[in-house]
Amino acid sequence: MQVKLLCNLVEELAGEETGYIVEILFNKKDVNEFLIAKKMDLTINQVRNILYKLSNYGLVSFIRKKDNKKGWYIYYWTLNVEKCLALIEKSLEEKIAKFEKTLGSRETDRYYICKPCGIEVKEHEALEHGFSCDECAEIYELSDNTPHLRDTKAKITRTSRELETIKEELVELREKEAKKRARAAKKLQKEIDLKKELLKQARAAARKKVAAAKKALEKPAKKVKKTVKKVKKTAKKVKKTVKKAAMKTKKAVKKAVKNKRTKKK
Repeated sequence: MQVKLLCNLVEELAGEETGYIVEILFNKKDVNEFLIAKKMDLTINQVRNILYKLSNYGLVSFIRKKDNKKGWYIYYWTLNVEKCLALIEKSLEEKIAKFEKTLGSRETDRYYICKPCGIEVKEHEALEHGFSCDECAEIYELSDNTPHLRDTKAKITRTSRELETIKEELVELREKEAKKRARAAKKLQKEIDLKKELLKQARAAARKKVAAAKKALEKPAKKVKKTVKKVKKTAKKVKKTVKKAAMKTKKAVKKAVKNKRTKKK
């Protein structure tokens, strides 16, 4: 049902005998345009024209890759089934509204027919022309609405079934897409959480390294500080010793000078 309706939709939008492209693209991704042309027995330009028309409605999407050997770009096409079904849903709803309008008109209005011409008109139109055909002047006859009512009701029933099927498929497809997005989001969140944890671990390791380096630098600093203190203490001791020696020497000089003066006397 789905593929058939999709084929009908494509033929409505892109022309007769173009529906086969749906069978080629259905449930596939990134199909080479040259493969599509080969399977449809069309030129690459003819296939591109079909695909560009469908692309204008958002029913297909493409990616392009450069052929390194030939130097040109090749397009790879994917059918957007959800958008196709949504467009079919809208089209079927419009058809049902049109059929219901026709049914309402058939149930409330009377129609007249010119059997030789096969022309059918509403009662007010027949009245305007004196109940005679404007083409052949034949007298209009009252048309039996029963076959039209039966046919229109059958069309409404058939189209409503098709619409219900499309709605169900759309719900199923959207649920699948929602689950797929949820799985992708969950996977992405796991990756984010993992990166956060790795970053946390990296920061902790960096802090440890900084602390270790700081500690390593503190040891020589303490040692230097201790050495400086020791040197200062030694310098102070030396200074005291020098001062003591100087005083001793000064006293000895004074004594020597005094003794010398005493001898002279």
